[in-house]
Amino acid sequence: MQPGACNFMDELDVLCVGNAIVDIIARCEDDFLVENAIKKGAMNLIDAERAELLYGRMGPAIEASGGSAGNTAAGIASFGGRAAFFGKVARDQLGTIYDHDIRAQGVVFKTQPLDGPPPTARSMIFVTPDGERSMNTFLGACVELGPEDVDAQIVAASKVTYFEGYLWDPPRAKEAIRNCARIAHENKREVSMTLSDPFCVDRYRDEFLDLMRSGTVDIVFANEHEAMSLYQTSSLEAAVDALEADCRLAIITRGENGSIVARSGETRVSVPAIDITELVDTTGAGDLYAAGFLHGYTRNRSMEDCARLGSLAAGLVIQQIGPRPHDSLRQAAIDGGLA
Repeated sequence: MQPGACNFMDELDVLCVGNAIVDIIARCEDDFLVENAIKKGAMNLIDAERAELLYGRMGPAIEASGGSAGNTAAGIASFGGRAAFFGKVARDQLGTIYDHDIRAQGVVFKTQPLDGPPPTARSMIFVTPDGERSMNTFLGACVELGPEDVDAQIVAASKVTYFEGYLWDPPRAKEAIRNCARIAHENKREVSMTLSDPFCVDRYRDEFLDLMRSGTVDIVFANEHEAMSLYQTSSLEAAVDALEADCRLAIITRGENGSIVARSGETRVSVPAIDITELVDTTGAGDLYAAGFLHGYTRNRSMEDCARLGSLAAGLVIQQIGPRPHDSLRQAAIDGGLA
C-alpha cells in the first residue's frame, strides 16, 4: 500500500480513476477553432509547446479542477454519495489547486503527488456560442499514474470502480486499471468505464471491445456518437444492440434526446433530458450524467431512476460554466422528487 494510503474499512460508493486535470475555460467564436486547427467537440492531446501557444491566444478564462473521472467523483459527492479518486498531479501550484478542490468537494483523494517534472496536467477548453466545448489537453503528470498508485483497500471498499477511456492514452495507467479491475472482481465489486469521445474510441476500439467481452468491464457509458464509432455503424439501434450483447449494462446518452439504458434480458429504458433555461457550456455533461446514474445504481434504485438522476445532473451542469456542480445535487434531487 502506498504511503499515506487510506486505512479505513468503510464502504465507498464509487472509486473514479482518471486524469487529474486543471481546466482553463474560455469562450471563443467558431472562427478561432478554424484558425488554430482545433477539432471542434473533441479532446485534442497536445504537447507543452502547443499548450503554451494556445494559452497565449486565449481570452479571459476561468480555472477549475476537472478531468472526466474527477468530475464524476465530485458529482457523486454532491449527491451525498461516498466517492474516491485516483489521479496523478505534480507537487506544483496547479497540483495544489487540484488537491484542494477535489477534497473540498468531499472526495477521498490519497494519490501521492509527483516530485519534479512533468507538471500537473491542464486542458484549455474553448466554448463556442452553441455551448460545445473543444478541449486541448496537455497530460503532464497524468502519464505517471501507475500500478503503485492503486490502493487495494480503496478498490475493495468501492461498490463500483469507474474509469475514463481517456486514461487509456498513458501506457502505465492501463496496468493500474487492470489491477483495479482484478481487485474489484475478487471482492465481488463491479467495474465501469466511459468511452470518453469518438476519437478515443478510434484509437482503442479493439482494446475497448476486449475489455467488455472479457468481462473486465461490467458497465459502459457512451454517447450515441461514441457507441456508433465503437461498432463502425451509422445506425444507433445497431450500436445499442451490439453494446447490450457485449456488456452486462450499457448506458447511451443522446444529449437533448435523453438516454437509453440497455441490460441483457430486460426491457430497455428511455428517459428524456430535463428542460433547461439556457445552454451555457456542455463541459462535463457526460461526466455528471455518469455521477447521477452511478449514485442511483449504488443505492439500488431502478434503472429509470438512475437515468433520471443522470439527466438531472447533466442538465444542471450544462447551464453553468465549468464541469463541476456549483450547487448541491442532493438538494436538486430532493426538489425534483428524486431523493
